[in-house]
Amino acid sequence: MKDSFGENDAVVEMRPDFNGLKSIERHRREILLRAELPFWRILLFWSGTCLKDISTDLLVWLTMAIYVGIRICANSLDYVPDSVLLLEKTNIGVLGGFLSFFLVLFVNQTNGRFLEMYGFSKACSGRIQDIAGLARTQLPKELGDRLVRHFNAAQVTGYVGLNAIGQGSPYSKTHFFDVYNAKHHLLTPEELRELNRHDMDHSGLYMKELCTWCQEDVVEARLAGYIDRYQEKLMHEKILDFRAAMDGMYDYSDQPPHFFYIHFLVLLSALYLPLFAIDTAYAAGWGEDTYVGLDVLNGVIVFLQCIFVVGLRSLGTKMIDPYGDDLEDLSVILYVEATLEICSTIMNSKQPQRSVPRTYKNVSPRA
Repeated sequence: MKDSFGENDAVVEMRPDFNGLKSIERHRREILLRAELPFWRILLFWSGTCLKDISTDLLVWLTMAIYVGIRICANSLDYVPDSVLLLEKTNIGVLGGFLSFFLVLFVNQTNGRFLEMYGFSKACSGRIQDIAGLARTQLPKELGDRLVRHFNAAQVTGYVGLNAIGQGSPYSKTHFFDVYNAKHHLLTPEELRELNRHDMDHSGLYMKELCTWCQEDVVEARLAGYIDRYQEKLMHEKILDFRAAMDGMYDYSDQPPHFFYIHFLVLLSALYLPLFAIDTAYAAGWGEDTYVGLDVLNGVIVFLQCIFVVGLRSLGTKMIDPYGDDLEDLSVILYVEATLEICSTIMNSKQPQRSVPRTYKNVSPRA
């Protein structure tokens, strides 16, 4: 057991600190703003593009080396080998068509997962704002503030708990929750001591219990007469919708696409690209029929095929886990900070004093 806790502590230490998380978040937002730039400006970027993955992929360089090696051999010979005639009967294009279909299907599936998880994150933020609005207008300040504090704490701890499943999460208690708790006073020292029986960094139980606390706050408000049973039911639905959305994030993170499918795509790619390079190189001419310009053109075609295959595979793989530390992942810090800011605005909102309309004078004030 001691070794296990030591290993967990080491994993936490490997995660970035808050300044590192903010730096990643800043780059994410910058990349999102590039989508509407002119095409010539988009081509000049390196970060957030497929070029980095392609440049470091061994399969791309192996494929290009095979093509270049065959073309060097073709230009050094003064006759046409018999193998060239045999390769004319092959049809690599059929394999390429099947691979293209499976790659596009893979990207479409992972993109659907990505958008679903984005929807879960925004739903969590939306339900917290709903509760803040209801608490501000229907509950006394002390009870309303406590309910919103617990609900915001549930969101932050929920993202930290994602480290317990799937590929893990870069958000830790020390460098994520503690920072927001110190700034926004989400949980009191007594509440933290009560919850310390759960391991926030490796469990979603922190979030689960805080959701229950929120429901208990709503029940307390109803028993005190601040809300009726209908209003209580509405608040419970908002809290349970939040928990369902957070559970959806955990479920998707815990069940990525089947490894069998991903291995199938990698295997097809590893077989297809070298075969495509061989087929293209052999068909580019031998002996006296060689042309340097044609060799360069076919080399560009082989490289474009590598970009297509490796780029699509990398794109699909990156979208599997949107709560990691990649620049393409979801902007969790933005969601948390925007929710905290909106809740603060709602809870501290004040209207200017005005005279009571005549139609309201005979209406008894709400207790």
